[in-house]
Amino acid sequence: MASPYRDLFAVPGARSFVAAGFVGRMSMSMVGIGIVLLVSAVTGSYGIAGAVAATLSLSYAAGSPLSARFADRYGQHRVLVPVVLANAVSFTVLISFAQAGLPVWTLFPVAAAAGLSQVSLGAWVRARWTHALRDNPARLGTAFSFESVVDEAIFVTGPLVVTALATGVHPAAGLAVPAVCTLVGGLAFAAQRGTEPPPRPREPGAGGSALRNPGVLVMTPVFLMMGVVFGAIDVSGIAFAEDQGHKGLAGVLLGCYAFGSGAAALWYGARNWRAPLSRRFLVGLFLLMAGLVPPVLVDDLWLMMFVVFFSGLSIAPTGIAGYGLIQRIVPPRQLTEGLAMVSTAVGVGVALGSSLAGRLVDAFGPRPAFLVPLGAAAAAALVGLAGHRAISKRELSS
Repeated sequence: MASPYRDLFAVPGARSFVAAGFVGRMSMSMVGIGIVLLVSAVTGSYGIAGAVAATLSLSYAAGSPLSARFADRYGQHRVLVPVVLANAVSFTVLISFAQAGLPVWTLFPVAAAAGLSQVSLGAWVRARWTHALRDNPARLGTAFSFESVVDEAIFVTGPLVVTALATGVHPAAGLAVPAVCTLVGGLAFAAQRGTEPPPRPREPGAGGSALRNPGVLVMTPVFLMMGVVFGAIDVSGIAFAEDQGHKGLAGVLLGCYAFGSGAAALWYGARNWRAPLSRRFLVGLFLLMAGLVPPVLVDDLWLMMFVVFFSGLSIAPTGIAGYGLIQRIVPPRQLTEGLAMVSTAVGVGVALGSSLAGRLVDAFGPRPAFLVPLGAAAAAALVGLAGHRAISKRELSS
């Protein structure tokens, strides 16, 4: 491991909370697919399965920032333990209802409860890094770079694992395993009190939500559009590989995209940057847009693998700069909530991007579907440009 990353893990307690956080957030790339595979197996309908998964995603979008706000206010341990226990109960009930063949409508409130109790643990880990490196904030970029690599690894391996479990073991296994990951990882993470950020009770007269922060208000839709890019690339890439007669290579194609992002994250985190975070973030957004032009034009699978590697190079550096900006522009009492806001926006964007790209694939084929990530990247760049002054002002005043 390169020296900056080796030094990072010399921080007391870092190895333990990173390992627990990795296990706990494995589920973020698994539960949606797990629900689709389970519910479609017992009902025979992908439409119902998709609706149940969408219910979980929407309730997650509502609940995740709220639990993060409580974590900032009362402490991670006090909030995480009851939340992950409630999440385990919700998924147990959901699996039981599906397996018992109860009326379809009963699945929706249980899925909503599971989504409300699903935390954006990546935001909690980044908040813990911020506290652990409070005496050496220059290393925070390296920590966020490493976490981006972890996210890439999770989104590459999670869908493969859950599909293998649901199709090779039992349909319920694809949902049971991520639920166990959330429970075990979440409890292990909460148990590590030594690296936990101190609770910061609400100050008199302070605003209630991180969304009242102008910087967060700008960056949340930008991260939403970035999520659309991720979701649309996945669906478009799978459909493209199938259209080329090589569906089995779809995972390799998407892996090239993720590998480009992960390699760029490691490179980015090992460098010392002088340019302001707001400028790096804006440049990253425009590079992201430019990198998504070639996939629209390519009509060969092997060339596409080469192209998407370079398309992925701007993903992680842009996200790292974005998370760094959130850390910089929100007050400490709202840090976990602010990070959870943008993390949740990415998750919602992934679901939206998958849906939009899927509709274009059905109607026009895979190549036009690549216009969805390109359009989303363009929208993200334009919103970022429009809000650049507000973000940079917040960065300079922090």
